[in-house]
Amino acid sequence: MTPTLGANYHGLKIPWIQDGPVRKRNEVFMAEEIGLFEAMFSQRAIRYIKPDPVPDELVRKVIDAGIRAPNGGNTQRWSFLVIKDLATKRWIQERYDTTGHPVHPDPTNTGMARSQSRNDAAAQHLAEHLHEVPVLILACLGGGGGASDISRGASIYPAVQNMLLAARGLGLASVLTTRPRRGFEEGIKKLLNIPDDVDTAAMLPLGYPAEGSHYGKTRRAPVEEVTFDEKWGQPWEAKS
Repeated sequence: MTPTLGANYHGLKIPWIQDGPVRKRNEVFMAEEIGLFEAMFSQRAIRYIKPDPVPDELVRKVIDAGIRAPNGGNTQRWSFLVIKDLATKRWIQERYDTTGHPVHPDPTNTGMARSQSRNDAAAQHLAEHLHEVPVLILACLGGGGGASDISRGASIYPAVQNMLLAARGLGLASVLTTRPRRGFEEGIKKLLNIPDDVDTAAMLPLGYPAEGSHYGKTRRAPVEEVTFDEKWGQPWEAKS
């Protein structure tokens, strides 16, 4: 593998790891491993996913990345269900498709409107084709507690983010979705024999990106617009 200099993300030069011929523009990066900052700065929710099978070795690597995450008291109350059975995926898809997505605020400009339109179309596509995704990973958290207890999420969502970054690093497509929890928590727990004191936190569809879907630079408001200095509302700037 020959390291080469890659994209410039907000002034950070991120090294790409490349093996073989130079890739074409927008080609999905399929290297074994990529840099941490490259993964974070180019991770996207990818909802167009091929039905091609994913080797268990890669599934294990994604979950293994998840269990390296910080969690409350290192109690490691997480559990992960790997779902490949077509009948089970079809059951989930039928209910997933009828569960509405969260209501987003009205767009304030044409760029935001276009972005929301693309996201809505992608979300609808995933809802209609979820059963075709080769692997669904259901991330669960034991110990009971209310869904509104934000502190409980600190013991599972860092693991989920690690898994999304691992998928990115391996060239796999994924996205965090909470529709099972919001729409059919009781039913999916019964179907999968999940104990009463265990909650579903997120589901990650996992597979290879479909043709035309790719990772790339994410669009976010700059740090200075979302960061305050000492007190709320007081702009913060990095000192040189």
